[in-house]
Amino acid sequence: MLDFSGKTVLVVGGTSGINRGVAELFARQGARVAVASRNQEKVSATVRALQALGGEAAGFSADVRDAAALAAGVTEVSDRFGELDVVVSGAAGNFPALAADLSPNGFKAVLDIDLLGTFHVMKAIYPHLRKPGASVINISAPQAFIPMMAQIHVCAAKAGVDMITRTLALEWGNAGVRINSIVPGPIDGTEGMARLAPTASIRAKVVAGVPLGRFGTPQDIGNACLFLASDLAGFVTGAVLPVDGGWAQNNCGGMSDDLASLAAKK
Repeated sequence: MLDFSGKTVLVVGGTSGINRGVAELFARQGARVAVASRNQEKVSATVRALQALGGEAAGFSADVRDAAALAAGVTEVSDRFGELDVVVSGAAGNFPALAADLSPNGFKAVLDIDLLGTFHVMKAIYPHLRKPGASVINISAPQAFIPMMAQIHVCAAKAGVDMITRTLALEWGNAGVRINSIVPGPIDGTEGMARLAPTASIRAKVVAGVPLGRFGTPQDIGNACLFLASDLAGFVTGAVLPVDGGWAQNNCGGMSDDLASLAAKK
């Protein structure tokens, strides 16, 4: 039931980090995979890598803040591959900054990428989703429900992303479209962890705060995406699923203090 042969999958933000890993995992499961990001060079390189896995792949460059460009790219994918069976929306931005030091433009930049960008993705994909049967997955963050110092912009944005998920679960359910959020924990080898845990001491503290005792991997998130996109999750919609080794249950290992210290040093 995790075979996606003949299915069309779009991963927004799919050229790096968690989202690249998700795109590769769907490709290995037989899906036609399209990726989107701002950098055309990264799009082209990712498409080549996905094709090397043996399947069909495509991509387009667009900034999620540009609704028209995003809609045009999604239409191009749909025209080529057909209706979208799975969409993973994962474009995001983050940097540690205490509220007193954060400029309005800095706050707005993260909301524009994470929150407004998610809305743009939802608007762009809806006309092209398979109805019934499509699955949409938003990549959230623990800041959506755990307040952290130096993360007021991310906390606000990701809380909004999860409410988009819950609201659209209501609005799109009658069309047979399911929509859920995945909340990754600390995922090793990603730009996010490089920014939020840049030192060996912080990395050690992060691992110590994960009940399962390790960093996560992009494949951990990809496996959860496969489940939510499959018929195994056919009665799951509006869920916000942590995939974090229990990190959120442990208040993210007190990472709030580390982020505040990082921000104060800048």
